[in-house]
Amino acid sequence: MRKIRVLIVDDAVVVRRMLSDVLASDPLIEVVGAAANGKIALAKIPQVNPDLLTLDVEMPEMDGLQTLAAVRKSYPCLPVIMFSTVTERGAVATLEALSLGATDYITKPANVGSVAAALERIREQLIPKVKLYCAQITGNIAVQVPKVKAAPRVALPERPSAPGVSRIDVVAIGVSTGGPNALAELMPSFPAGFPVPILIVQHMPPMFTRLLAERLASKSPLKVAEGVEGAPMKPGQAWVAPGDFHMALTRDALGPKIHLHQGPPENSCRPAVDVLFRSVAAIYGQSTLAVILTGMGQDGLRGCEAIAEKGGQILAQDEATSVVWGMPGFVVQAGLAQKVLPLGLIGPEIVRRVQKSRSAVAATSVNTTIAMAGS
Repeated sequence: MRKIRVLIVDDAVVVRRMLSDVLASDPLIEVVGAAANGKIALAKIPQVNPDLLTLDVEMPEMDGLQTLAAVRKSYPCLPVIMFSTVTERGAVATLEALSLGATDYITKPANVGSVAAALERIREQLIPKVKLYCAQITGNIAVQVPKVKAAPRVALPERPSAPGVSRIDVVAIGVSTGGPNALAELMPSFPAGFPVPILIVQHMPPMFTRLLAERLASKSPLKVAEGVEGAPMKPGQAWVAPGDFHMALTRDALGPKIHLHQGPPENSCRPAVDVLFRSVAAIYGQSTLAVILTGMGQDGLRGCEAIAEKGGQILAQDEATSVVWGMPGFVVQAGLAQKVLPLGLIGPEIVRRVQKSRSAVAATSVNTTIAMAGS
C-alpha cells in the first residue's frame, strides 16, 4: 500500500497552496506537483506519474476543458476532478467537462466567512472523492461503497408489488456522482406524451441544477425545468430539484404540487433524495415508481424504504454502469430493488412499467364495467 499521488492544476497560487495544504493533511495522500496551466500539467504528468488530477476550469493559455480533452487522449483512465467556481460560466464549463470525461467535480468555496472555513469546505468535498477514485491504491475498497455482491447487467428476481392492480402515476429519480451524464442518457428514452410527471433530485449546487435542466430539456421530448414552488404535477413534465433546496410534494384541492424548502440537509445533501422520496410515498403510495441511479453515499435508501412500505416499485442502476455504486448499492443491499439494470435499459424499463400498469388498470376498469352491465 502506498500514498495516493495527486497533481494540482490551477492558475492561482493561493488556490494551489490551499489545495496542497488540505490534501497533504491526510496521511494517505501525497501532492506530487502543481501546475499553473494545462500545458505545464501535460508536461508534468509523465514526470510525476499522478494517480489523480485536480483541474481548474478557468485558466490562461490552456483552460480546463482543453486540458481535459488532451488528458483523456493520452491517459483515458486517469481520474480528473474539476475545481469549479459557482458562477454561470463555471457551471456551464463543469457540465461540459463532465460530458467530456471528467470523473467528478468540486466547487470553490464562496462566502464561507474565513480561510479556515474555506479549507474545511474543500476538505469535506475533495478528500472523500480522492480516496474513492483511488481506493485500489490505498487498499480501502469500501470507501463510500457498500460491501455488496453486485449482479451487473443481470436483473434480480422481482420483489412482489402490493396486491391488486396499481397504476403508476409518478416517476421519482435520485442520482448524484455521475448523474449529469446518466440523466443525459436516460431522458431521451421517454416518448413525447409520456403519461406521468417525473421528479429528479441530482446533488448539485444552485445554478448548476438550472443549467442541467436546460441541457436535459434540449435532449428530451419532455418538458424539463428546475422545480418551482407550487407547480402542479402534469404528464410529460420533468422537474429537477433546485440546488440548496429540498423538493417535496404536498397536496391541495387541485392535487399534488411541488413544495421547495430549506430544511436541514439530509445525508449532508440539500436537495436530498430521501426528502423527495418520502413525500412522494406519502402522496402517491403504491402508484410510485422510484429509480435510484449512480451516486456516492446512501441518500435515497430511507426514501426507498418508505416507498417499498407503501407498495411502490423501485429500480436501481447496476454496478457495472455506475460511476459510483453507492446509492444504488445500498438500496440493492437492503433488498428494496425490484430490478437492477444497466443504465441503457432503465429508460425502456420505466416506460414499459408505466404503460403496462396503466393498460392493466384500464383493462380492469373495462372488465368491471362489462361485468356490472351484464349482472
